[in-house]
Amino acid sequence: MKYTKISISLLTGLFALFCTVPAFADSCTSAINVFKRAEAVRPFFENCYGYAVFPTVGKGGIVVVGGAYGQGRVYQDGLITGTATITKISVGFQLGGQAFSEIIFFQDKRAYDEFTAGSFEFDASLSAVVVTAGVQARAGSDGGTAGASAGPATGVQAKTKYYKGMAVFIHAKGGLMYEAAIGGQKFDVNLFK
Repeated sequence: MKYTKISISLLTGLFALFCTVPAFADSCTSAINVFKRAEAVRPFFENCYGYAVFPTVGKGGIVVVGGAYGQGRVYQDGLITGTATITKISVGFQLGGQAFSEIIFFQDKRAYDEFTAGSFEFDASLSAVVVTAGVQARAGSDGGTAGASAGPATGVQAKTKYYKGMAVFIHAKGGLMYEAAIGGQKFDVNLFK
């Protein structure tokens, strides 16, 4: 009787684990497909050294303190090379919550290696292009990029480029939040050996 309960618990846990892994894989694939439909993003898939995708990043803040968290995968030449987590703690006026997908393209091996070295953090000067229908996208900490309405169902006028070897795109999934910077995001990366 005792062994039956342990066996059932063990089998239930293993079943839940196996069901979760494909769901995560499907969410990564779904997020990649959303980004591939955006005209502004498509050229990056064709010319990048690699990329990291986070299918869902949850972000929230109340008055002075906020945070964000998400899990994702790292790719090189279309193959999964590792996993990554994204975290952010922010202090300052903010209110609300938001869920979004994020993709980071690496222009070359140097940028890929810098990101995958173990722990990486964006500085405050980096911003992202928002890829969602009807939202004004903003690219640019380097002053050389222009904003545009950039969504899977809309035309894109923006010419986005790499900044310090990386280009970042965000697809809003839902929610509303006052603070939208990606500076200060921290990434922990585990590459497969």
